[in-house]
Amino acid sequence: MAQHNLLGHSGEETAARYLMREGYTLHELNWRCGHLEIDIVAEWYGEIVFVEVKTRRDERFGAPEEAVGTAKQAHLVRAANAYLRMHRIDSPSRFDIIAIVGERPPFTIRHTKHAFDVPTRTVFGTT
Repeated sequence: MAQHNLLGHSGEETAARYLMREGYTLHELNWRCGHLEIDIVAEWYGEIVFVEVKTRRDERFGAPEEAVGTAKQAHLVRAANAYLRMHRIDSPSRFDIIAIVGERPPFTIRHTKHAFDVPTRTVFGTT
């Protein structure tokens, strides 16, 4: 596996452990449907949480969370809609970003809850 893939995988594992420590229930890790992907699908008191994990060795080129621009957000919304439809879920949901910084543990972890807003009509069950 390429070095950047190893770092990304390590970051996703770190994010999953962090969420479990914080009391989240994990439903999926690296969920895929065709070209759609969600890093982590979790639940927090009945709310479905779609988590994008961004891992960087350092912040020389900016904070990891800055890599989640409007195109990536739109991709995440499409993936979340597919997940909700496929699992017939009609619960509140949100999008979080977990930024992991460092080359090896202990990593710096930043969790941005409600990282971006989505019009309610785009989410399954509310149209």
